[in-house]
Amino acid sequence: METIISGLKSGNIPCHVAIIMDGNGRWAQRQGLERSAGHVRGVDTVRQITEIASQLGVGYLTLYAFSTENWNRPQKEVDILMDLIVTAIERETPDLIKNNVRLALIGDTSRMPGFAVERLNRCIQDTSGSTGLTLCLAISYSSRWELTEAVRQIASEVREGTLNPDQIHAETIIAHLATRNMPDPDLLIRTGGDMRVSNFLLWQIAYSEIYVTDTFWPDFSQLDFCNAVAHFQKRERRFGLTGEQVRKS
Repeated sequence: METIISGLKSGNIPCHVAIIMDGNGRWAQRQGLERSAGHVRGVDTVRQITEIASQLGVGYLTLYAFSTENWNRPQKEVDILMDLIVTAIERETPDLIKNNVRLALIGDTSRMPGFAVERLNRCIQDTSGSTGLTLCLAISYSSRWELTEAVRQIASEVREGTLNPDQIHAETIIAHLATRNMPDPDLLIRTGGDMRVSNFLLWQIAYSEIYVTDTFWPDFSQLDFCNAVAHFQKRERRFGLTGEQVRKS
């Protein structure tokens, strides 16, 4: 693994990697287990992927942990997921601090149980001094929620007279997104094989490279992550230009 890491570091490491962690429930069902067992196993994968991302020098790792649509799942599964996420983050916080990882959170926290918000905010505060990888958890998040909130904030500023509609540009919207303090993802990874982005960072992934694997999240290894980064390094990112223009720049 060290040889692989060294080889990747000699190339272009994505500054921001976003992951749709899909397949926990299907993994469990194939093992003859309850869906919750897949979520428990998936926590171990989060630890491993955070570790390898930090080793590679990734600046930001955003994990789609719980979407706003997930609130519509059976209440028992929702309760288990909320408790699992909070308990796992609390357990991992000392190691996050040790490894210089800062924790961040994006999402509609007003829909989350009070205990979960309070405990997660405590972990965020405890890791606030870290200067390495930023681990961003997208919990109770959806891109449509985020964009709706941005529009509301901008409309409020226009109504109050602090913003002229003629001054609204792409940068204005970016400044009102939940991710305003982070660069857009260079690489979007989806596990579980489904070919969709599931209402995740729709504005931000406009020019992200996309990597989809059939591997379910509980089985997604550090080597799998390295393979995704290796594929990223082979791609030519054109951002609307021709290949010739990119190579000349």
